[in-house]
Amino acid sequence: MRSTVIRASLAVVGAIALVGGCRVEATGGGGKVPPVSVSGSAPGPAASGSGSDSGDAKEPAPTSTPSVKPTPPPKVLMAPGNTGKRVRELQARLRQVAWLSVGPTGTYGPATAKAVSGFQGKRGLPRTGVTDAVTWARLVAMTHTPTRDELYASGGQPAAKPDPRCMTGRALCISKKSRTLTWMIDGKARLTTDVRFGSQFTPTREGTFHVYWKSRHHVSTIYHTPMPYAMFFSGGQAVHYSADFAARGYSGASHGCVNVRDEGKIASLFAQVRTGDKVVVYW
Repeated sequence: MRSTVIRASLAVVGAIALVGGCRVEATGGGGKVPPVSVSGSAPGPAASGSGSDSGDAKEPAPTSTPSVKPTPPPKVLMAPGNTGKRVRELQARLRQVAWLSVGPTGTYGPATAKAVSGFQGKRGLPRTGVTDAVTWARLVAMTHTPTRDELYASGGQPAAKPDPRCMTGRALCISKKSRTLTWMIDGKARLTTDVRFGSQFTPTREGTFHVYWKSRHHVSTIYHTPMPYAMFFSGGQAVHYSADFAARGYSGASHGCVNVRDEGKIASLFAQVRTGDKVVVYW
């Protein structure tokens, strides 16, 4: 009877083991029974591709999101404090689109920075006042290559190569091309200044002349205008200081004379130049 009960109990335990999916050791006949191997298992995570039967599935590798690199700012081409020919061109182009009123100087100062900032803001660009590649491309697309007169609208052009006639003796070497007067002694430049000439209706004569009269406080008998530090070289034409040139620049013209707007330089010239010194006016 007792053995019947034990066998029945073992049958129940075996059934439970089959359902639970574990290994069971039944007792009996000395309290020991051989291990019972149970095939199959309870539903669980799928096995890994490596064949491991640990029952633990590998977590999927995180999907990496491509990093988006920030767009680098445009390359800076010119900024406040810069000087040179390119700055002069920038200023001339800004004058063409009416963002700069003063003539090009070749120096990137506050007025240029303000003009660049205004140009940028009008076109939806960041108002930095610094000329970057984007700003420059927009400005170039809207303007033409500046002429020599536009680049040097307020003067400051380098002196032209001296005419061979200026290379000997004492000479006022006056270039219409560069709009400069260079005082030369034995081929060496001693002083250079901006000058202005007559209009097409009253042109300044070209050629080789000599100073024949000096008049410190001269007043024109024809136009009744002051001609300080006048040094006459051809008829009524003279090299002299012009307050009009100093005020208006190249927006005006003389009546044939060679105007100087730097009073300090013309005063120095007047003190050095002698009657009989050479005057060469050339292109």
